[in-house]
Amino acid sequence: MVKRMVKLSAIQLNSKADVDHNLNVIAKQLAKLTCDFSADNFEHLVVLPECCLLFGANDQAQLQLARQSQANNALQLALSNLAKQYKVTLIAGTIPLLTEDGDKFTNSSCAFSSDGELIGRYDKIHLFDVNVEDNSKNYYESRFTQAGKSPCVVKTSFATVGLTVCFDVRFPLLYQTLTAMHADIITVPSAFTRVTGKAHWQTLLQARAIENQVYIIAAGQDGVHENGRETWGHSMIISPWGEIIACFEQGEGIITSDYIPEEIKRIRTSMPLKHTADT
Repeated sequence: MVKRMVKLSAIQLNSKADVDHNLNVIAKQLAKLTCDFSADNFEHLVVLPECCLLFGANDQAQLQLARQSQANNALQLALSNLAKQYKVTLIAGTIPLLTEDGDKFTNSSCAFSSDGELIGRYDKIHLFDVNVEDNSKNYYESRFTQAGKSPCVVKTSFATVGLTVCFDVRFPLLYQTLTAMHADIITVPSAFTRVTGKAHWQTLLQARAIENQVYIIAAGQDGVHENGRETWGHSMIISPWGEIIACFEQGEGIITSDYIPEEIKRIRTSMPLKHTADT
């Protein structure tokens, strides 16, 4: 059997406060990908941004969406169907999932196989409670969001993938833990603010790739959103040597690169680094 090549992709969005609209945009982008790269010839890992199905509204709207979709698991089912329809391994950005007590939600990155199976779920650990000199001025995710507790990797047919979300990128120990858990690729669905993105986004992503000798796939929200929030975009795929393989600066679109596991092995062999599974 001929071994299929593996493609890595990030889809950049300007998500609205409208789930159906956002699903339609994602489907169109996935259709373009599958037109360019046939599933018969390629394995494909695709990463969506943070809050891919609802953005541009406040956190209370995220909580309401989590409550509305809880009964029939609607958000996960819709994303599962997309993964299955387009035959991609889908790291579905993040969606709000209701906590057991129902007063908060987790900001959860769900991973689906190309068969539509849920193969992993990571709840964002580091919440964005900060003051920023932009239109929003301050962000307090913990008001409605419950922080996750555990790092998460998912095993695919081609690689072990570590899951992180946005603000996590400022916490290198989480990435070291994922590497100790044998991650070769780490995904970073994000909605970085324009101010912090311009200052730190690229530097942080390259640092995490270099420190851990992994591929980084960072998919971002971009532009001005309905609530006035501005996000940075600049979705990136970064090599385990820290090189920017692909970058989509502004607007909605896709970036893609080859996944070359031999490159990880070469770099780790020539410059051995040891990590312990301890956040």
